[in-house]
Amino acid sequence: MHANRTDARAELPPRVGFVVSKAVGNAVTRNLTKRRLRAAVATQLSGIPLGVDVVVRANPSAALASYQELADSIALQLDRVCRSVSKASS
Repeated sequence: MHANRTDARAELPPRVGFVVSKAVGNAVTRNLTKRRLRAAVATQLSGIPLGVDVVVRANPSAALASYQELADSIALQLDRVCRSVSKASS
């Protein structure tokens, strides 16, 4: 997961993008993984500061993870990258 803040988007809502490569699985598996990741991030959107762009890259193990495992991992990683972006902009 990566996050970036630019001055041009300072007061705009956060954006989140997903990268799920063919290494994760076939099209059905990739789409299921993306839907789970989207749902997990949606529950955490209020914790992402304004103007931050986040990119979530799914590893092949994400296809085998349960929704709860993905949600826990997303929460942990979002907290980490948001703290690093906040420190960098201070």
